[in-house]
Amino acid sequence: MAASTNKTALSVNLNKIALIRNSRPGNNPDIVEYATKILAAGADGLTVHPRPDQRHIRPEDCYQLKALSAEKGIEFNIEGNPFAGPCPSPRDDFSDYPGFLEILAQARPEQATLVPDSDAQLTSDHGFDLSGDTSQLESIIQQIHALNCRVSLFMDPDIEQINFAKAIGADRIELYTGPYADAFENNSSNADALFNLHCQAAEHAKEIGLGVNAGHDLNLDNLQQYRDLPGLLEVSIGHALTLDSLEMGLNKTVNAYCKLLHGE
Repeated sequence: MAASTNKTALSVNLNKIALIRNSRPGNNPDIVEYATKILAAGADGLTVHPRPDQRHIRPEDCYQLKALSAEKGIEFNIEGNPFAGPCPSPRDDFSDYPGFLEILAQARPEQATLVPDSDAQLTSDHGFDLSGDTSQLESIIQQIHALNCRVSLFMDPDIEQINFAKAIGADRIELYTGPYADAFENNSSNADALFNLHCQAAEHAKEIGLGVNAGHDLNLDNLQQYRDLPGLLEVSIGHALTLDSLEMGLNKTVNAYCKLLHGE
């Protein structure tokens, strides 16, 4: 499989910074302040995932980060379950969750990454299954497009499912890399097979006119291989980058990821 010659954008996921903040009252660490430092260190964009339980990112974070991204001229990506509706605040010091689509309507990010996660999930762990009735999701994609927002669907490397994603109006897919990252970490011979499967899925997505993003448990080790995915436009990384910054410092960590992804 030939290596990709494209520069892959690094979108830093801020969830873990918000998780630390939410463990105490107040606003320390300040999400916007950290996002500003991350962008100054070279990141290409910012990602957040506002869940109804507000365990990390809150709706007001999205609006503040959109203002920052507009000021800096970078891309803002909001992830979430497109079917998540309004619900009461889980804490007295939090505002109510207005629903995922309302957050998009107010924040107007450049990209919305739709993820099929339930409120009970610890983290996203599978792509969409689009083999059933997708009329509601298709309608939601149309609503998001009306906000001048690109739509990416979180997908497994399944060509049939990727065809369905194209059919209902997605602009991009984000390949779920969790199983690949797990195999790589455990030195499994399956890692290369999974990478080849992702390459085939990415090539097919490109052929039918879909852009390709990727995310979940990517890090400085497995990106040595995964950065060669054909046509990889963007990766969103939060957990590993936050952990690396504890040892390397924030600036050095962001620089390391940028150099790896930008081919510097």
